[in-house]
Amino acid sequence: MLPLPARAVAPNGLFTSDAVLQRDQPIPVWGSGAEGERVAVTLRDRTVAAIVKGGRWSVRLPPMPAGGPYTLTIRGRNRVTLSRVYVGEVYLCGGQSNMEWPVALAANAVDTVAAARDPLLHLYIVPRGASDTPATDVAGGWQQCAPESVRGFSAVAYAFGASLRKALGVPVGLIQCAWSATPAQAWTSREALLASPELAPIVGAYESDKAEYWRKVEAIDAARARLEPDANGLPRSGQPGPGIPREPPSPTNQSSPGTLFNAMVAPLAPYGIRGVIWYQGESDAGAAARYAALFPTLIESWRKLWKQGDFPFLFVQIAPFLSRREEPEDSALAELREAQRLTSLRVPNTGMAVITDAGDETDLHPRDKRTVGERLALLARMLVYGQPIEGSGPVLESAAPSVGEVRLRFSHTGGGLIARGDRLEGFTIAGEDGKFVPASAAIRGDTIVVSSPEVPHPAGVRYGWADYPEGNLWNRAGLPASPFRTDSFPLTTEQRRNASN
Repeated sequence: MLPLPARAVAPNGLFTSDAVLQRDQPIPVWGSGAEGERVAVTLRDRTVAAIVKGGRWSVRLPPMPAGGPYTLTIRGRNRVTLSRVYVGEVYLCGGQSNMEWPVALAANAVDTVAAARDPLLHLYIVPRGASDTPATDVAGGWQQCAPESVRGFSAVAYAFGASLRKALGVPVGLIQCAWSATPAQAWTSREALLASPELAPIVGAYESDKAEYWRKVEAIDAARARLEPDANGLPRSGQPGPGIPREPPSPTNQSSPGTLFNAMVAPLAPYGIRGVIWYQGESDAGAAARYAALFPTLIESWRKLWKQGDFPFLFVQIAPFLSRREEPEDSALAELREAQRLTSLRVPNTGMAVITDAGDETDLHPRDKRTVGERLALLARMLVYGQPIEGSGPVLESAAPSVGEVRLRFSHTGGGLIARGDRLEGFTIAGEDGKFVPASAAIRGDTIVVSSPEVPHPAGVRYGWADYPEGNLWNRAGLPASPFRTDSFPLTTEQRRNASN
């Protein structure tokens, strides 16, 4: 009997020709091989070796400055050579449909695709997948940015990367990791969900659904066995059968807790990244109250997976969209935006791009993706790279109610608060009864005074509180303010959640 051939050394699927590796921090490289084999990884003049244990090997190359192209070699009993490898800035680009939306379907697609030729901007798409257990490898390949490679790539991520390339002048690598119509729970580790008393029931409900699914499958298998015809073509039970039952849909899918984290995120770590850009939330609008806990948990679970500290996590506040005709205080989209705003204020090293001016009343997928990507790039330049620019619109700092008015104070005024129009719009005010009415608002330096004769003793102010906000508060740096609220009245999604418990 001939001996089996030795298992060839192979890198994780993130390591292909045209890869971009993160500069100025240790560079992890890992893969699989034959047990006990020595593996040596060389980049430029640096070589690091490891021994394969449990079929896996891993090394960490020393930090390197931006540069390239280089050749990366991986040597065991066989040799793997990766060409045109660069060192620069790497971002993981995650979310649902508005992040996945390709350049070819975005505004000005023809011109954008034709001009998309940059040998220092590289793109990688993580294949869709859902799994109950963490994957260890990914199938994909890096490509240089060119018309043929950019057409199907995320339009938001491309606009972000192109803007960073221009601002930083170094190679940029973008890893697209997105799937349309997916909720945040699918992108969060089950370990993190179970650690939260508020979120653990998500996993508990899933495990119950799974157990019920297998009970149904077993019953169907038994029914099929009884219905299998005998030699005469009759059911073995001796009775005419109704036909073979259909298997029920599996509860394990792209919406189940942890499944996308396992299949699409876990195999990427610990690839060196500068940070994450994120565009998701539309699928969670009906559960905005829960999202206030779920989204920070998602961020924490990704940071824990990478073991790279609190890396930057920059995200997009969901776009305006007129989902249904409703009263402003009954807007699930407004409540989701508020959960996102609070995340940006409470979770360290996060930033939120506001796009109230880039929505579409009739489409949840506005075609203007360039504005979105460029707003994310402004945030990165300010928060990540410390450039002396304003990367955010006005941010509410405090609210001081008094008799007949509420004074709001803002940071990130970018040279001053302005109203884009004749006067400020989009403000409402309420007393202790929680009934909001349209309000007058006036700019006073870095503050805004909000009032209404109908509310002599105000208890709260809201701005842009609607599915499709029409507020016009901006700063002189040309960036809009986020919708917000200063009150603590029960939200619609909180009431729905409490009613269902």
